[in-house]
Amino acid sequence: MARPPVDPRLWKHARSARRYLVLSVALSLVITGSIVATAVAVARVLAGVITDPGRRSLGAWTFELIVLAVAIGCRVLATWVQSRLAHRAGATVVAELETAVLAAGARLAPRELETRRTELAVVVSTGLTGLRAYLTGYLPALLLACLVPPIVLVVIACHDPISGVIAVVTLPLIPIFMILIGLLTQGRAEATLAATTRLSDQLLDLFAGMPTLRALGREGGVDATATNGSRTRSMQPRVRELGDALRQRTMRALRIAFLSSMVLELLATLSVALIAVSIGLRLVYGEMSLYAGLVALILAPEVYLPLRMVGERFHAAQDGMAAADKAFAVLEPESAAVAHDSSRPGADEPTESVGAGDAFAVQAGRSTRDAESVEGSRSAGILGVGGAPMGSDGGLVGAATSTDDDAARGFAGIVEIRDLAVRARDGFAPAGLTAMLRPTAMTVLTGPNGSGKSTALQAILGLITPDQGSVTVDGTDVRELDQQLWWSRVAWLPQRPVLVPGTLRENLELLGARTPEHTAKGASRVIDELEAACIATGFDAVLDELPQGWDTVVGAGGVGLSLGQRQRLALTRVLAADRPVLLLDEPTAHLDPASEATVLTALQQRARAGANVIVIGHRPSVLAAADHIVRVQARTIEAQAVPR
Repeated sequence: MARPPVDPRLWKHARSARRYLVLSVALSLVITGSIVATAVAVARVLAGVITDPGRRSLGAWTFELIVLAVAIGCRVLATWVQSRLAHRAGATVVAELETAVLAAGARLAPRELETRRTELAVVVSTGLTGLRAYLTGYLPALLLACLVPPIVLVVIACHDPISGVIAVVTLPLIPIFMILIGLLTQGRAEATLAATTRLSDQLLDLFAGMPTLRALGREGGVDATATNGSRTRSMQPRVRELGDALRQRTMRALRIAFLSSMVLELLATLSVALIAVSIGLRLVYGEMSLYAGLVALILAPEVYLPLRMVGERFHAAQDGMAAADKAFAVLEPESAAVAHDSSRPGADEPTESVGAGDAFAVQAGRSTRDAESVEGSRSAGILGVGGAPMGSDGGLVGAATSTDDDAARGFAGIVEIRDLAVRARDGFAPAGLTAMLRPTAMTVLTGPNGSGKSTALQAILGLITPDQGSVTVDGTDVRELDQQLWWSRVAWLPQRPVLVPGTLRENLELLGARTPEHTAKGASRVIDELEAACIATGFDAVLDELPQGWDTVVGAGGVGLSLGQRQRLALTRVLAADRPVLLLDEPTAHLDPASEATVLTALQQRARAGANVIVIGHRPSVLAAADHIVRVQARTIEAQAVPR
């Protein structure tokens, strides 16, 4: 489907663009009026000076000169104001769309967000900046192209019908060639954006695996020679190939843009030349007045100029509009995004980074089902407790709710899974899962890789919609609950938890835990829940090695900590949060046996205290610590043979 010149979705999602559009139309009308007034004033003065020797003084043309000065001043001022508004609107619109895309992306289902992470990163970081060229160049030129040619053509036709006919005949040539050029370059901007996204994705993967490449001796600038005499492949040629491919694609797009501008300039020049020759011949033979010829000749270039500007600035705006199309696909999930997510395969996929964790980055209560879920939430005992926005690892930011308070409000925290099935690549994972997950017990979900264990946790959280079956909390379907209030009672540890850039203290407080300053020393000090959690996970030893303790700064993804230290911090964050429901995806995957035993003991104690602890695990030690074990299985659908 062809993109309209002015995409209505832009005005829908960027409110500041609406005001800019109205002001641009008004300023374009001022510019158009100034063009006509300037041409008429100049033609009157020149024609009078040439044909009337008695009026060859400034005093004889005072009114016309004042009109000319005012018209030129209005055109300059209107053009300056329009350009200034365009730059401001461009920055504001880009910021609004970036914020909206981030918020909408955070609301995507984890598997959908995991697959589109790089695409969203490119669109938000650099792609949408192309919209500034659209708003500062293409849109003003488009408005002038809609207003100036019709009005100027009417003025020309009133003074010289023949010139008006020539302009009407030649003017459509420019849009026709613009369409032909557009067909030639169709898809170039989208292909360039896709190439940029692919290059960014591959480079990010390369940088993430740089430690492994260095360990294998493959990070060098030339192919390294192994100890056995064979040559190992370096990654530098691959990076060079990716960069060259992107450069060549960009240069091809620029070449076509320059050639198209030359074609449009040539057409406009020839069209104006036809009008000029016609006027000159008729002036020689005395078939028209000098005033009418000057008006037509002065206004003729103004007929073609706006269309030429549209053609010249069309290519500059395409990159931004291509990125905007991807942004609108995220902002309008009722169209392609939701359909794509409902049919996307995959099961038991890890949720990390911008994936599952940031699905909670936006305030959870923004669901469109809030009003509908009030009655169901009240019956589940969930209403009446303030929710909080979720943090980057899937937990909530805000005050924790204690188990005793939950019991007082009637929240039992019983999770029941009934015949749960979620479509995967070649079947369902999980398939027909049924289980009763009760508080005061530690339940372990186990099964082969790809059986849908992580997907089951996402269904419990309400992040995905099952293709079959349901998940209920205290008898109410999780899809009918107020998500914000439900998530305010859950502490979630993804398989690969995310640490946000900042201090360890800030990462810990994502789940509502606090790091109190102890003044008492020795035996008189009582160990609080946070310190007990640190001891259970072994993170107390990590803090002892860090000079700044909780004020130690880590980078994105926990850069500065080892993989085991990141896992211990994430576990501490979950255990220190007083939440009645704990969901942990392989919490002991990167721990040694001694630390694993300590963590499992802490989880058992949380279960005995009344929490509903749900763990995904494979190790025999994890299964041995479980009160209940639930086997998760997938079902493969055999492809049906197609008769010939």
